[in-house]
Amino acid sequence: MTWIVDSLVGLPTPLLALLGCALVALLWILVLVASRLVLLDVGISGSEREALFMEDPNSIDKVPLPSVYAPAEKYLTVVCPAYNEEGRIAATLDETISYLQERSAKDASFTYEVLVVDDGSTDNTVAVVFDFIKRLGIDRVRVVKQRVNRGKGAAVRKGALCSRGELILFADADGATRFTDLEKLEREIVGMAKGVATDSQSPIAACPGIGDASLVAFGSRAHLQKKALVTRKWYRNVLMYGFYFAVLLATGGTGVRDTQCGFKMFTRSAARKLFRNQRLNRWTFDVELLYLCKKLHIRVAEVAVAWTEIPGSKLRPTSIFHMLFELALIRTGYGLGVWKIKQDLFN
Repeated sequence: MTWIVDSLVGLPTPLLALLGCALVALLWILVLVASRLVLLDVGISGSEREALFMEDPNSIDKVPLPSVYAPAEKYLTVVCPAYNEEGRIAATLDETISYLQERSAKDASFTYEVLVVDDGSTDNTVAVVFDFIKRLGIDRVRVVKQRVNRGKGAAVRKGALCSRGELILFADADGATRFTDLEKLEREIVGMAKGVATDSQSPIAACPGIGDASLVAFGSRAHLQKKALVTRKWYRNVLMYGFYFAVLLATGGTGVRDTQCGFKMFTRSAARKLFRNQRLNRWTFDVELLYLCKKLHIRVAEVAVAWTEIPGSKLRPTSIFHMLFELALIRTGYGLGVWKIKQDLFN
């Protein structure tokens, strides 16, 4: 050790100061990562208990939240995370409910619920959803309110854990993905469960019991990539490829080209295993779910969907730094064994 001290003593003062600052910065980063790993690990149990009831504007009584660990009561749950979406969510719910009502009228076994998880909105998002509940009833449309903004990942986890459907579809509140494309995801899941290829042209019918298989389908915009590369700014393409590379480093590869599309379907069995283990609360929770799928041996399909860019995205250029930080948490949390993956549903 003395030779290290002697070497440092001989260095110029500005260089010593620079080395000191670098050491302090490194220690600060290590402390930050360690604290976040512990806080997120502790937070997954507490977050499930944050909201225990949902409000019914048609009644003075509060409705207890159901549990994904109970038997399914519906065929499909649509989980819609929302943060300050009063200007966009009405149109999304109109499109969603119109499709669900039409299909339910044709197929009595196709039962559904739309579950909006309000992530601490400061606008009238909840009031807009209440209007739908007043018209359609709380058995069809529901809203769970989180007291503070905890992030999209936290909202999706909350919705999945109190879903009643055999199939659980997570769909962004902006309506960027054509909602009828849920049939593509559903067909893929049914095909994987039955071990056969499904006909994309034939009418889709509800498949009771599908929730017992552990399967996931990710909506994907990868087929639109060539066009997007031409129309997007050069720096957004650089950030995109940088993120893909970071995902590869963090997870060892997911097998899915588009991890961030806000349109994903889970069977009830898969949701039970995945969301009880999900730690990340914000932008990169999708990557964590894919990593968990790999570790839990849950089959994943990537399915092309129709997607349109909608103005008003909550994602900012600076969000990439938070996303990279979360990828580092995935690598260190699971890689070092700080985050344990629970295999048993009852522990």
